[in-house]
Amino acid sequence: MNLGDALVACLRENGLEQSVLEVQIEELWPQVMGSTVAGLTRSVEVKNGLLYVHVSSAALKTQLFENRFELVRKLNEAVGAQAIKDCRILG
Repeated sequence: MNLGDALVACLRENGLEQSVLEVQIEELWPQVMGSTVAGLTRSVEVKNGLLYVHVSSAALKTQLFENRFELVRKLNEAVGAQAIKDCRILG
């Protein structure tokens, strides 16, 4: 077992793996979504497997809502785990 595997096992054993993944998703938002979307995003938060995205544009809110399943897939892929189950796009 390498150090990375040991760390993941320790986090999982102590119930912290999901919390770490949630923080990673929040930090990866600009990379995954791009600078334009990140610039129109007021905040991104993950709680208990739900992604909450607050945006400042009605058009972006509609677009993200329509593509929410793809959004969840991309972010889960970025962290290499099924950390997000659903998302809420808020204006």
